[in-house]
Parts: sequence; C-alpha cells; structure tokens
Amino acid sequence: MNTAEKATVYGTEDLLISLCSSVTRVLNVATHSQVHYSGMVQRIGRTCLKPDIGCFVLFDGGFSGLVILNFSAQAAMELYANYLLNMGMSKDDLASSYTSDEVSNVMGELMNQVVGDFTGKVRREMQTHITQNQPKMLVLSKQVMLSVDANLDKPEARRVTFYTGNNHLFYLELAIDRTEFIKLYDFEAQEVPDADALMAQAQPLPPAPPPPAGRDDTDALLKSLGM
Repeated sequence: MNTAEKATVYGTEDLLISLCSSVTRVLNVATHSQVHYSGMVQRIGRTCLKPDIGCFVLFDGGFSGLVILNFSAQAAMELYANYLLNMGMSKDDLASSYTSDEVSNVMGELMNQVVGDFTGKVRREMQTHITQNQPKMLVLSKQVMLSVDANLDKPEARRVTFYTGNNHLFYLELAIDRTEFIKLYDFEAQEVPDADALMAQAQPLPPAPPPPAGRDDTDALLKSLGM
C-alpha cells in the first residue's frame, strides 16, 4: 500500500449506522410504516433497560457487544399492531395493553430479525462473524433502570433516538468493545441473498418427461396389438 494513501477504517459509529439501518429496514418492512432515527447520537456511560418495554441481545465472535431497544408503551403498541395487521390478523384479536405477553413476544421477534439482519451485514461487509443469543424482554411498569453486564474490556456505549410513523419514541443503545476494522485491500461485499431465489432452489425439480418412443418401441407396441 502506498504510504500516501489512507487505509479505510470502520469504527464504532460505522457499526452503529449499520445497526440503525437494520432497525429501520426490518421495522419498515415488517410493519409497513416509516420508522426513522435522529441524525444525532449520544455518547453514554452505560446501557440500561428502561420503561416501558426493554429488550436486549448479547452478541459475540469477531467482536463482542450488547444491543438494547427501549420502547415506550405507545411505540410498542403501534409497532405490534402494525406488524400483526400486516400479517393478516384482525384488529379485534389484538392485545389491548403493552403488558400483554403477546406484545412482548412480537417485540422480541422483531428484535431478533433486526439483530439477524445486522449480523448478516457484518459478515458480508466486515468479513467477520458474530453470533447472537435469544432476545430477552422485560416489561417495566414503573420507573426502573436496570444495567446489563456485557463483560466488555473497553466498552463504548451509544444511544440513538428512533421515531415511529406516528412519532412515538423508542431508543437504541449499543455497547461494544472498542474496535476498528481497517481495510487491507479492496473487495466487493457479498450481495444480500435473494430469499425468493433460495426458496425456488430448495423446491424439488419436477420429474423429467419420459423420452420419446423410438421406431423399434413403436413397432413392438403395434405387433403386441396384432397390427
């Protein structure tokens, strides 16, 4: 590498932007709404679970970290309802309170999809691998703050504000070990797998049609019929 050239470096903010884009992409598709996030990011001393619904996922591998999503009751109910209505459920069958187990299960499923999308991008774009655990949920009906110990050596923590389509708030918090990715050489990031194409490949091929009968086969068939 030419010493005059600067190596491309990816740090905490780059990983945070990638995670934020996973949140918006997954939630926009799942709920058919317009979720967006603030252009400002906060440096925070520690991550916490806060009311009304707190979700967290730990990941490990190429680097370690913790992702937290803290939903207000209004944001959780909006995303929950839009997700299930988009899945074809009747409005009359929806839970009426954010404390319902069904709401927590849906928010946990959405978070699982978000972090899965993020880990896939890390594998394709950073050429490293991280694994995640099952999302954990906590419904907090009172003003309680709980800190999650991620056992990080040199933690860096950030918080980003998100807005639902109806401008209800929720917050993303990320804590990771201080790390940088330095590009050693140019490479093309792998394309996102086409789910429809993979499904088509997984389906069994239709049986091949029988080969056309030859002249000998035709003669034998006519002879057997006495013709």
